[in-house]
Amino acid sequence: MSGESTAKEGSKLWGGRFTGATDPIMEQFNASIGYDKRMWKADVQGSQAYVKALLRVDLVTAEEMAAIHEGLERVSGEWASGKFVLQPGDEDIHTANERRLKELIGAPAGKLHTGRSRNDQVATDMRIWLREGITKLRTFVIDLIKVFVGKAKEDIHILMPGYTHMQRAQPIRWSHWLLSYAWMLHRDIQRLDELAVRVNVLPLGSGALAGNPFNVDRDFLAKELSFPQVGSNSLDGTSGRDFVAEFLFWASLTSTHLSKWAEDLIIYSTKEFGFVTLSDAYSTGSSLMPQKKNPDSLELIRGKAGRVFGRCAGFMMTLKGLPSTYNKDLQEDKEAMFEVYDTMCGILQVSAGVLSTLKVNSDACSSALTPDMLATDLAYYLVRKGIPFREAHGLSGVCVSLAEKNECSLKDLKLADFKSVSNVFEEDVNKVWDYEHSVEQYQSTGGTSRACVTEQISKLETWLQQ
Repeated sequence: MSGESTAKEGSKLWGGRFTGATDPIMEQFNASIGYDKRMWKADVQGSQAYVKALLRVDLVTAEEMAAIHEGLERVSGEWASGKFVLQPGDEDIHTANERRLKELIGAPAGKLHTGRSRNDQVATDMRIWLREGITKLRTFVIDLIKVFVGKAKEDIHILMPGYTHMQRAQPIRWSHWLLSYAWMLHRDIQRLDELAVRVNVLPLGSGALAGNPFNVDRDFLAKELSFPQVGSNSLDGTSGRDFVAEFLFWASLTSTHLSKWAEDLIIYSTKEFGFVTLSDAYSTGSSLMPQKKNPDSLELIRGKAGRVFGRCAGFMMTLKGLPSTYNKDLQEDKEAMFEVYDTMCGILQVSAGVLSTLKVNSDACSSALTPDMLATDLAYYLVRKGIPFREAHGLSGVCVSLAEKNECSLKDLKLADFKSVSNVFEEDVNKVWDYEHSVEQYQSTGGTSRACVTEQISKLETWLQQ
């Protein structure tokens, strides 16, 4: 930026006290227009509401209010059509819009900022922008849950190993695994809805920090801007960024859930597992190895979750050292909010695409089921014969050891072998080796039986319809 293009201090919203030009490097360092221009619509909405409030306390005439309102409509139209031209002195979206308004309507534009500070202005813009963003993100999460539920319904017959410590543990339904993530996302929706309530609190009318000296009706402003609540403390209203931190945490937790899901599918899609096949639309190849089909979509979901969390942790570090009220450090809030929002939009839409096009290889899933995974079922068999669980657990372990000693599968032990461990074993022990029978015994709410999985699907479908 040349010295000739550097705006003089008197032309800035904070000019007057300063007489010299800002250092060009400082000018660039201080500017936020490169990213906060995304809030142009919210900024115009806030200004249109504010000039109406000024009219109600006789700080502008009806003619001035109409001119400002119409001028802001023209500013909005230029942004919407991509014709708005930024100037070197446009430090931020507020400066840019007011500068253009003055060019369009002249002197009345100078009254718009009466009693208002960029401190309450930017806080208002951010809340308007974020609540709209939350609405969009909510739609993406709901759409993704619908895909999970639809796939669970479609593939309810498929059985697979359930894992703990990355070791085969017990048979479960593929749908049960899918729905575990649907319920995580269900909670993410609940948290997002709770966040939306706290975002929807109006700071406009708080001024720089002490409030508004002209008795501007903040309840009127709230109604005009569709805020159900007005902030109760002007200091908190101008500097509070809890809503940004909460949003970043929400995104961190939601992306963590989807990172875990992506990790599972990355493992399940390997040739060593072969449980699933990703669509070519969500895979890439290798520049060297022609046979490769890489799950880049899932790896990026997993990787971007770390980036989201980094934004959250970084912003919390910014907040923790600030004294009360507004400090310029808070300019860092917008880049974090915008970047995380964009990232979450991508993660959620790609996740829905991956899952909706995913092919489940049911034969590979069922082939991975092994009799040793039914060792617990063997203990349950003994419990149903009247043996206390701790004793039954130990007896089942002896059977596992006996099978290892005989170098055979647990189910290939003969009845005489079982009876050498306990006389309680009878011919009906052979029923234990049925995997479908195994999953069907889990009939309590939340279990992996068909009835329980169907109940989960029904609950989620009912919730989705609300």
